[in-house]
Amino acid sequence: MSTSHTIGSLVLDRLHRLGLKHIFGIPGDYVLSLFQLIEESPIKHIGTTREDCAGFAADAYARLHGIGGACVTYCVGGLNIVNAIACAYAERSPVVLLSGSPGLAERLTTPFLHHMVRDFFTQRDVFEKITVASVILDDPLTAEREIDRALAALLQYKRPIYLEIPRDMVFAPVKVSSRTPPTTTGESDPIALKEAVDEVRTILSSSERPVILAGAEIYRFGLQNELTTLVERMGVPVATTLLGKSVIREDHPLFIGVYGGLVGRDEILEFVDQADCLLTLGTLLTDVEDVKVHSTLLAAGRTIHATADSIAIKHHRYEGVQFEDFIRALSTAPLPSFLPRPLPTRDPGAFEAPAPHAPVTLQSMVGYLDGLLNEHTVVIADVGESLFASADLRVRKSAEFLSPAYYTSMGFSVPAALGAGFADPSLRPLVLVGDGAFQMTGTELATCLRHG
Repeated sequence: MSTSHTIGSLVLDRLHRLGLKHIFGIPGDYVLSLFQLIEESPIKHIGTTREDCAGFAADAYARLHGIGGACVTYCVGGLNIVNAIACAYAERSPVVLLSGSPGLAERLTTPFLHHMVRDFFTQRDVFEKITVASVILDDPLTAEREIDRALAALLQYKRPIYLEIPRDMVFAPVKVSSRTPPTTTGESDPIALKEAVDEVRTILSSSERPVILAGAEIYRFGLQNELTTLVERMGVPVATTLLGKSVIREDHPLFIGVYGGLVGRDEILEFVDQADCLLTLGTLLTDVEDVKVHSTLLAAGRTIHATADSIAIKHHRYEGVQFEDFIRALSTAPLPSFLPRPLPTRDPGAFEAPAPHAPVTLQSMVGYLDGLLNEHTVVIADVGESLFASADLRVRKSAEFLSPAYYTSMGFSVPAALGAGFADPSLRPLVLVGDGAFQMTGTELATCLRHG
C-alpha cells in the first residue's frame, strides 16, 4: 500500500509527524514553491528579518521542542545561515534546514543562474561539513529513502541536517511506502550495556566521594528525569557545565553549581576535582571549563565518561551502547547510595538587594534578576558578560537556560527568544544581551512584536 505525495509535501509531512509546528525563514524565488506548500500545511511559517536569525530561532526551538526547522533560498539565504547551523552542530541541536535551488531543467540551458557560487553544488558542499546528513532531493524514486535516512541521523545524533530541493522537483510526485518514518535511534548491545553498568557499580562501591558532572546532552536526549532519579537514588552531588546549565533544577538540594574554570566558583571547582569517582554524563569538556590535556577531569582511573559519541569507563570503551540506554539503565540499576556530606554553598550575600541609590553593578543586577525567576522563566544569555553573569542565576526548572556557551557566537539571544516563545508559549524569556550582540540580531524584536 502506498500514498501519493510530492517531494515537497513528503518532507513537510515527515517533519510534522516528528512534532514540528513552526518553521523559521525568509522566502526567495528558488524556494517559493516550497513556501506555498508550507502555507498549505499544518506547519506555520514564521518570517524573520535575516536568515541567521531564522537559524538561531530554529536552534532555540529545537533545544526546547526536540526538533527545529528553517527554510531559506539558495546561496544568498543558505550561506547567510551557515553560522547558526554551525552553532547547532557544535552544541547538538536537531535543526532541519530546507533550501531551494535552481531547477534541474534550467541548469541545462542556463549554466550561470543568479545566486550561484562556483557551481550548483557549492552550498551543499558547505553544509556537508556542519550537518550529519546533507541531501539533494532530485530523484522521486529515492526521495523517501533519502529523507528518512537524513531524519534518522537527525534523531540519532541530535545535530542538523540539510535538505535541498531543486525548484522543479518540489511538486514532483512520489509514491510513499507504508513503512513507519524514523523515530528511534537504534538499540544497544544488551551484553555490552550490562557490562558497562556492572563496571560502574564496581567503581562506585569502592568510592567515598563521587560527583556527577552533567552536560547539555542530558536534555538534548530528554534525560532530565533520569538524571534526577540517578542523583536522588544514590545521594550523589551534581554540578553542570555552563552549556549544560539547568539540566537539573538548580534549587535541588544536591545541585552544587556550575563547574567551569572561567565561570565557576573556586569551592565548586575544588569539590569536583577532589572527587574519587567522577561521572561526566553528556558533557562537552571545553576550554570554557578550563579543561587541559592533563586535567583531573580526564584522569582515566577515576572517570566514567558517557556522551552520545562514546561510553568510556576507566580504561575501557564500550562499543554498541547507546547513550540514552546507558543513562536510563543507570537510573534503575541497583547502585550504591551515599551518606550526605557537606556541600559547597552559595555566597549568602551574593543575592542581597542593593541599597537605594547604590551604584548599579553586575553583581547587584544579577541578584535582582535572580529574584524575578520562576518556573515559567527561560533564561537566554548571549556571549560575553551576559553569559558569565548568568552562571550565578538559579534556574528554577530543568531545561530553562539557553546559550551558545561552547560555540559562543554573538547574536544568539534575541532570535532565540523568538524561537523559545513558539516552542513553549508558557515560558517567558529573560534575555541577557550586550550592546554588540544586540546590534547583530536585535532586529528580531520586530518579529517578536509582530507575533505578540
